[in-house]
Amino acid sequence: MNTIETLVIILILAELFEAMIQKSDTLLGVLKKLYAYYDKSIFLFFLVQPSFYIILLASLLTGVLNATMVFMLALKIFDMFYKMELIKKVFIEKNVSEELAQMLVWKIPTWFVLMGLATYPPLLYYALI
Repeated sequence: MNTIETLVIILILAELFEAMIQKSDTLLGVLKKLYAYYDKSIFLFFLVQPSFYIILLASLLTGVLNATMVFMLALKIFDMFYKMELIKKVFIEKNVSEELAQMLVWKIPTWFVLMGLATYPPLLYYALI
């Protein structure tokens, strides 16, 4: 097995770990689970997002920093900070608009949790070949 395949498999495992940790019926449920880590330590919150570090490591190990790699890193960074901002609004400031409150209780389809698994490993493979 070569380096590319190994990195993709590691990313698949990281995405499965994230899906398992964040799995919930609603966005509010996902945020509650992440807030539990955020409340203990901001560093713990970042540690339960291992796929970001795997993508960063893949870029550093292979020396690849093409548009696809930058796109994946940007998406992961945006995802983490958007979740942090939602956690701040919902649990810390307790300042949620009516529209956002309605969106937080919408049911999330089961496949939605696995979107990262369907997106990032193929993109990483494409970026590294």
